[in-house]
Amino acid sequence: MIQWLFPKLIGGKNDREVNRIRPTVARINEIEEKLATQPADSLLTMTQSWQKHLARYHKLDVPPKLSLERMGEEELRTVAATVENRFSTLRQEFPTLPKSVQPTAASIEQAKASFHGISGNFAKARAKYLEKILPEAYAVVKNAARRLRSSQHLINGQTMTWDMVHFDVQLIGGIAIHRGMIAEMQTGEGKTLVATLPVYLNALTGLGVHVVTVNDYLARRDSE
Repeated sequence: MIQWLFPKLIGGKNDREVNRIRPTVARINEIEEKLATQPADSLLTMTQSWQKHLARYHKLDVPPKLSLERMGEEELRTVAATVENRFSTLRQEFPTLPKSVQPTAASIEQAKASFHGISGNFAKARAKYLEKILPEAYAVVKNAARRLRSSQHLINGQTMTWDMVHFDVQLIGGIAIHRGMIAEMQTGEGKTLVATLPVYLNALTGLGVHVVTVNDYLARRDSE
């Protein structure tokens, strides 16, 4: 009796997870409502701002030591400036980085070693930032969908009219997927639209996103 009654009183695990997500859904809708009064370019501006922030966690592309030692002053100055530009975005978060990068092979090599030392923290930092911007990012996707309403597009050889805007259940599914949960949705509940949310958010990292489907028609349609 107790085993049956307890979940009824406090809800099952899935219900509790959904209830934890609902405040974020409310926040997304609040932001999206404000975006409706902004020009369309504001969505692109927000996207580019997030991409710029996340780019600091990309791989540092610096020539190997032997190549550095063969470089002239001008080339070393260019490489050092590139490294310095990256470090300037990271120093506040990672104060152990060198305070400056000099145009010498030794200084650049030291900078490379310091970067390698902090790069193990990038995945966690990236995940933390994505969680922070999730409400705004999902609001951008929802608002973009709203702005597309009634527009026509040639998809898979057919003219289709866009008429979809994310409902709360789809926002819940998108949040759950980003957080590593399995979001089970019934036929017609908008799985395709749900996918646009975590795909957009994680694509901001510049690391690529893969979407897998067993339906060939949907794969062709949605890729277009």
